[in-house]
Amino acid sequence: QVQLVESGGGLVQPGGSLRLSCAASGSIFRINAMGWYRQAPGKQRELVAIIPTGGSTNYADSVKGRFTISRDNAKNTVYLQMNSLKPEDTAVYYCNAVVITTTFREYNYWGQGTQVTVSS
Repeated sequence: QVQLVESGGGLVQPGGSLRLSCAASGSIFRINAMGWYRQAPGKQRELVAIIPTGGSTNYADSVKGRFTISRDNAKNTVYLQMNSLKPEDTAVYYCNAVVITTTFREYNYWGQGTQVTVSS
């Protein structure tokens, strides 16, 4: 069993910054890709950013140049630095990880979600 625990959401004014963190723990052999998704009210969940192991990062067009994804493999943690936030960034942000467990099977895990609200 693997758990993803997110932190760092909250209320911020337009133009402000937030940093999200997501720590994975449990029966982890290796983590492949880690990423962030978001879901606004009435909309489908969408990819925000993804960072594969040893690969290049990928961002949604709407956040390029404003958001930065990074990971600390030693801590099994992924981060999302969000700058120049806009009201349209308001959503629940979910962490995702593709994990090879200690039984050598691959699973896709999700965090519980953290609310980000951008409003004046």
